[in-house]
Amino acid sequence: MTGTTYSLTTKDFAVLEVMLTRRRAFADPIVAMLEGKLAESSVVSIGAVEPDVATLNSRVVFSVDGGPAETRTLLQAEASAPVGSGLPIGTWRGLCLLGMTTGQSALVERPDGKAERIVLEDVAYQPEAARRLVRERHAAAGRPAHGLRLVYSAAADHWPLGGRSKIRQTEGDDPGPSAA
Repeated sequence: MTGTTYSLTTKDFAVLEVMLTRRRAFADPIVAMLEGKLAESSVVSIGAVEPDVATLNSRVVFSVDGGPAETRTLLQAEASAPVGSGLPIGTWRGLCLLGMTTGQSALVERPDGKAERIVLEDVAYQPEAARRLVRERHAAAGRPAHGLRLVYSAAADHWPLGGRSKIRQTEGDDPGPSAA
C-alpha cells in the first residue's frame, strides 16, 4: 500500500494492533501490510467516523484492477458470514479496504509480487452510521435511544390465559425416592 491515508475507528485500530501482535509471532506475510496500514491511518472515535468510510462490519462495493464490482461485508473472523458474502480483514483485499473512503483507491502488492489496484466504489452500509441514524430518529420522536418499547403491561392480578398459579407440592406430598 503506497501513499494512501486511511481513517480507522478506535475499535478497528485496536483490532488491527492485536492482529499484528499475533501475526508477528507466526511470521505471517501480511505483517508488513498491517504495519503500513497502522502507520498510514488516522484514528477517529466511533461516533465521529464519516458514513463513507469502510469500517468493520460495513458492506462495501469495490473493484479489483478495473474488474466487475463486488459487494462484501468486512469481517473480523472468517467464519462469521455465509460463504461469498464476507471479506475477512485477515485477507489482503479486506485489510486494504478497511479504513478507505468511497472513491479512494490503493495499490496493494501481494506476497507473490503481483500488484492489485483496489477501488472502494461505495459503502452500502456502515454500522456506525446506522446507529447514529437510529439515535437521531429516536431523539426527534422523543423516545429513548435504546430502541425498546413497552408493548403491553398486565395488571398484577391478571394471569395469562385465565389460569391461576398453583403450587405443585404441598405438605406431605413428597412421593419419595421411588419417584426419581
